[in-house]
This record gives sequence, C-alpha cells and structure tokens, in this order.
Amino acid sequence: MDEAPGTSLVNALASTRQGNDTIFGWYARYLKAKEDGHDAINGTAGLLLEDDGSLAINNVVDQMLRKAPPVEFASYAPLKGLPDFLDLSISLALGEHRSDLESLGFNFVSTATPGGSGALFLAANNLCERGDAILLRERHWGPYAGFLKGCGLEMATWPLLPTGDHEYPFFADDAFEETVDQLAQNQKTVMVWLNDPAHNPTGLTMTAQGRRAALDIMMASAAKHPDVGHTLLLDTAYSLYADEPHGWGQTLKETMDDGTPWPENFLITYALSLSKSHTAYGLRTGALIGIHPDEEVTERLRDIFGTTGRQTWSAAPRILQYTAAQLHANEASAQAWSDELDRLQRLLDERRTTFVEACGKYNVPINPTHDGFFAWLEHEHPETITEACAQHHVYLVPLRGGIRIGLCAMPLDDIEKVAKTLANVLN
Repeated sequence: MDEAPGTSLVNALASTRQGNDTIFGWYARYLKAKEDGHDAINGTAGLLLEDDGSLAINNVVDQMLRKAPPVEFASYAPLKGLPDFLDLSISLALGEHRSDLESLGFNFVSTATPGGSGALFLAANNLCERGDAILLRERHWGPYAGFLKGCGLEMATWPLLPTGDHEYPFFADDAFEETVDQLAQNQKTVMVWLNDPAHNPTGLTMTAQGRRAALDIMMASAAKHPDVGHTLLLDTAYSLYADEPHGWGQTLKETMDDGTPWPENFLITYALSLSKSHTAYGLRTGALIGIHPDEEVTERLRDIFGTTGRQTWSAAPRILQYTAAQLHANEASAQAWSDELDRLQRLLDERRTTFVEACGKYNVPINPTHDGFFAWLEHEHPETITEACAQHHVYLVPLRGGIRIGLCAMPLDDIEKVAKTLANVLN
C-alpha cells in the first residue's frame, strides 16, 4: 500500500495523528445547518450558552479583565505561576476543607498550566512510568487517549456503573479494586484519572460513600505495594457546577479523622481549570495541585512540574492568573462572581431536570446524570442515532459507547424536542 504523503518527514507517533475532533466536527455540522436556515438544536460543544444561544459569560470576570493593567496582559508569568494565583487554585480545589487539611498536616503544591489540559499533561508526563497504563472509567473524555499516547502510556478501564444490586449506586468498586490490584502487581506506578464531580460526558457524580470507597481502595493498595507509586488525579473541570463542588476535600478530611494512615507512596492531585468556572475558555488557565503530608515530596514535585512546564509551554498565560487572584481577594467581587456562578448553575439544573423528566415521559433510557454540562445515552451504535437525529436538525455527539448530550448549549424551550427526537429515532 502506498505511504501517505510526508510519511518520511514525521515520526511514528505523529503519523497516527489524523482526522478532525469528533466534538468539533459535529459542532461544525450544527453551525452549517443554522447557516442554511434550519431551526437546528446544538447539543455538541462543551460551552455554556444562554437560552438565546449567546456564550454565557460571568460579567464579573469580564469586567475585571478589562480593568487589568496592560502589563498583566503583555508580561510573562513566573514559570510556576503567580504566587497569589497558586494559592487561590488550592482554595478553589478544596474550598472550605483546605484549612482542615492544613491542620491535619497536609502540604500542597500548585503549578499553573495552560488550562486543565496542561494539568493533565503534567501528570501524565511525570507521575507514570512509560509503558504503564493509566486507569480510566470506561466512558471518559475522548482526548484523554491522546494525552496518554503522547506520553508513552497505555490505558486500562473499569465500568462506569456497577451491575445489579450494589452498595454504591454510581461506583463499580469491585471492578475498580480488582483492576487497581492488577496494575499494582504488574507496573511501577498506578495512576487513576477520575473526572468527578460532574463527569464529562455523562454528568454523573459519585456519592460520598463512593468517594470514600475509591479513596480506601487506593490507599490500601498503596500500603500493600509500598514500592509502587499510587496517584489519584481528580479532573475537576466542571466541579464548581456541582451540588458538592468540594466533596473530595470532605472525604479526604473524614478519612484522616478516622485515623487512616497515609501511605508515603500515595499522592492526590487535582487538575483544575478556570475555563468553565470563570467562563474564560480561551484564556487557557488552570493548575495541577498535589496533596501530600510530606513537605519534601511536595517541594520535589514543585521543581519537577515547574521544569516540565518550562520545557513544554514556557509559562502559562498571565492575565487570568492575575485577574482571578484579584477578584477572589476582594470580598465584594468574589461574592458577585459566586452569585453569577450560582445563576449559571441554576440554568444547567433547570435544563437537566426538564430533560430527565422529558426522557421519562418519552421512555428514553438515559444514564444517571446529576451535575455539570452533559447527559449521556448508552448505545452500541451511537453514530447511527446521531445521524438520525441530525435529519431532524438535532445535533449531538457520538462517542465510544454512547451519545453525549450537551445540555450546556441547549435552550430550555428546546429540551423536550431533543428527548422526543431521541425517542422517535430509538423506536
């Protein structure tokens, strides 16, 4: 078979990089339908839109950005990030539980990154041995696979939901424990990427009991395999739109209050993104936060993460680091930001409630969905379903194992039509 043009110019990994992103491809189809005059419904892109179709923007953030000094736009940030922003990132991740964890002797490290994606890259690039597999839920954000492949890592999965009667309704703990144990016996590192709360692509959020079970399993495995590094990465891109935005901080505190010993070879990290929480998707600002009781560990990670950033993207963008730190340092602006965030969360909650009720009315078997931007329909042939929906100018995203339904982008008045279209297509 003839080689593709330019094959001799690229390496083996680059030769596998081809095609368009599925989500943006379907978003383009929606835009074309609108351009052609159709009454199209957008359930594709992961952007929060107002009911009139405009981008939802937290005006408090917007106003403060416009007041920032020119030097904050033009200057480099420190390689590891602006100190005030790094301190803020820890508070955004842990909320009211930060002081409790500090009193329990925990140390924190934070490194500024270009969005949550940069945080994922830092973790994949530094916390796993090449060739090891990272453990993901069976349903996950598609670009995870690219991050892993680019860092020479493999992928292992466990089911999104348990089967049959189960102690934890939204956590398949038996499969999780079995897979963690298998990885610990065969690898130098065990790393789990857990997008919770407000999972993308399903909107699923774990219960407090499920969080505790997952944490107990990881800590027990680390204690059993002291020569194997264990890391639990919490991808919290949508967490501030959840009913329990800082539930993991609460679970961590309760675990320590119970006297559970912390294995030296266990690390918790948060991949933080300001894209959604501060409606600043294009400013690419996030952080990777590490939590460990040994200060020598967190200081070592500070050097590693900072050096990796320098050798990859140099420094993360400065302007939103500066603005977010200023915003949250002022009680009035922080409260105004929080009030607007609450409004946007209510917008999502109303859409989700309406969608779940409509799916019940039309017998559409959607998955459990609780928080965040999306809902999910499990299906063996997702492309068939989304193509049929597109004939009715309802545009959704086919992914491996099902269909992502972007409630974030749908006007409330269109929600029932989406459910009814799915019902007609499925039948």
